[in-house]
Amino acid sequence: MHVTLRQLRVFEAVGRLKNYTRAAEELHLSQPAVSMQIKQLESNVGIALFDQVGKKISLTAAGHEMYQTSRIIENQLNETEQVLEDMKGFRHGRLIIAVASTANYFAPKLYAAFKSKYSAVTLNLDVTNREGLLAHLESNDSDMVIMGLPPKGIEVEAQAFMDNPLVVIASPSHPLATRKNISMERLQEETFIMREPGSGTRIAMERFFAEQGADLATGMEMSSNEAIKQAVQAGLGLGIVSLHTLEMELETKRLEVLDVEAFPILRHWYIVHRKGKRLSPLAKAFQQFILDNAANLLEMKSA
Repeated sequence: MHVTLRQLRVFEAVGRLKNYTRAAEELHLSQPAVSMQIKQLESNVGIALFDQVGKKISLTAAGHEMYQTSRIIENQLNETEQVLEDMKGFRHGRLIIAVASTANYFAPKLYAAFKSKYSAVTLNLDVTNREGLLAHLESNDSDMVIMGLPPKGIEVEAQAFMDNPLVVIASPSHPLATRKNISMERLQEETFIMREPGSGTRIAMERFFAEQGADLATGMEMSSNEAIKQAVQAGLGLGIVSLHTLEMELETKRLEVLDVEAFPILRHWYIVHRKGKRLSPLAKAFQQFILDNAANLLEMKSA
């Protein structure tokens, strides 16, 4: 089987993105060039790697096998590239970081501070939900992940670097906005705007209320913190979000953090990578920078 690295890289991008146009944009190629590389690869291996129905494409069984191989090869090439860059001095190089959507409220400040020390470093960032973070860890295709709850089903190394308090928020006009020491019994009378099932915040929230023996009425489910905050501002219910997401709303007094007994729910932010992963000197420098500096750089004002 004669396969070129160029064909594998094009195939990996199409297989990952499930879209020829987006793959072409990522690789800085024309769409016909991408299609030609895929056709040549399928001709070389002698079997179809993609099924296409209309504009939708999906991997065939053979395509799945080839995709796993292409990911392994791509990861090894990236690691080798990084090692070679490190030999030149790790002030140059590329970091691939995936962060939870909630963490992206503070992550740019960390990147900016790190870049001020290592200005020639390129940071590739994927802001995604918990499912996306788990996919990154499964495929081991990023240097590290910043998330709120390390997974149990994947062997990882996780280090906590900062507190992540979850608080109850309400519209300033809500009857509970001025109440003190609100009881769990009273809280159960309210309707809540929730994150989608499987999100780190939702998991922590459900675990906490189960421990308290409390049941909450769900009015809506939202897939982002911004959507929850907008719904709460509109008076559609209460929400539970990370305090890190509220800096602007608290300063402008568009939302209130309620004084509820047993709150905040204290969690932590973690920097995570696959167990046994060979971190480059640059990745190690970034990891140590986060562990040493994040808490001070991101010190929150009291709610």
